[in-house]
Amino acid sequence: MTKIKLQLRQNARIRPIILFAAFALISSLNLSTGIYAQGNLLITPRRVVFDGSTRSIDLNLANIGQDSATYAISIIQIRMTEGGQFETITEPDPEQRFADRFIRYFPRSVTLAPGESQVIKVQVTRRSQLEEGEYRSHFYFRAVPDTRPLGEEEPTRVTDAISVQLTPIFGITIPVIIRVGESTSSVTLSDLDLNMVNGTDPQLEITFNRSGNMSVYGNLTVDHISPSGTVTQVGIANGIAVYTPNTKRKFILNLVKSGDIDYTKGKLKISYTAPSDIRLETYAEAELILGK
Repeated sequence: MTKIKLQLRQNARIRPIILFAAFALISSLNLSTGIYAQGNLLITPRRVVFDGSTRSIDLNLANIGQDSATYAISIIQIRMTEGGQFETITEPDPEQRFADRFIRYFPRSVTLAPGESQVIKVQVTRRSQLEEGEYRSHFYFRAVPDTRPLGEEEPTRVTDAISVQLTPIFGITIPVIIRVGESTSSVTLSDLDLNMVNGTDPQLEITFNRSGNMSVYGNLTVDHISPSGTVTQVGIANGIAVYTPNTKRKFILNLVKSGDIDYTKGKLKISYTAPSDIRLETYAEAELILGK
């Protein structure tokens, strides 16, 4: 999430007017590593998952910028749409459970000098009160803008001109998930369709179909198999999630554009697998015959 603060000043005698414009939440984290960064904040891991007997997890924050920065840490609730976008909510959807009541974390804010890091301790509480299934909320790391106290503003000439000062306020959300019991989730891939955008750019449409009691999270790979059997990887997207209670997620992936690949012949093999840092597992596979 990113916010922009606009400061409009007509002259030095008029108090600044502050407006806020909120941008959409990050819809998906298509990353191949356990590190996530936006603005000057780097976070690892990119997901907090309490599974089995795990009671405590460390989140590592690092300032990779050149200035000191302060970040406020809170927990928010998010709904994933069928298109993969995120929407903030206050009440859970049917069959959705929030994790915030069972999560304790500290500190709640950090100030980091350039190159400095900080560990955030995250713990599960009242685990005995949890019923079987999945509980999910999202940590929100919001950059606190460095504002000058009143009376310390730089002097400004009296003028009728209007100036606009833009101060970006960066924010990152990552899921915090508690899982109780065995997962019964499974995934299938359907509605495969290849489109040539503008007649030249290959784009694959996919629908993920999730069933069971927990979310799924994994990596998508697409291989083109020519009529002669030559296999070429033409697409990859890491970190694709289908969160409960959603049963579907529609996804569009831009494929490699190359004169060596004929998308009118052969077939596409699509694989959805668990990330290598979790376990080796193939969630689902499907094939799309080309040239029909």
